Amino acid sequence: MTSLIRWDPFREAMSLRNAIDRLFEESFVSPRFGWLAPLGAADVAIDMYETKDQVVVKAALPGIKPEQTEVTITGNTLTIRGEAKEEKEIKEENYICRERRMGAFSRSIALPDGLKTDKAEATFENGVLTLTIPKAEEKKAKTIKIKTK
Repeated sequence: MTSLIRWDPFREAMSLRNAIDRLFEESFVSPRFGWLAPLGAADVAIDMYETKDQVVVKAALPGIKPEQTEVTITGNTLTIRGEAKEEKEIKEENYICRERRMGAFSRSIALPDGLKTDKAEATFENGVLTLTIPKAEEKKAKTIKIKTK
């Protein structure tokens, strides 16, 4: 036995409207990838960890040369800036796929307290920027030996 369901055109219209709204929100309002998203902070992946004597920050900057990058520390804020230059030898109409983004980028991250930022060192190898910042003496963990009587 089959049942009859009354057709409600507004029920289906609302689901189509919701689908179109979601499509526009995901595509144009908050682009994450693709041709609409500029090269920005989200494109600079950063790892930060600490050892006994220092804090290490690693930033992935594929295709960027060290001379295109600037690292500054102001207070407890580390800022990595740079610009990816576009290759001019390929004409726009010859592209089949274009996913690498060019232009200026900047990423800031808060550093922990108690670092000797004036003693920071930066190295660049295989597209990875590594910044090592030594800890101040008062912030280093000290082991206290327990004496027995």
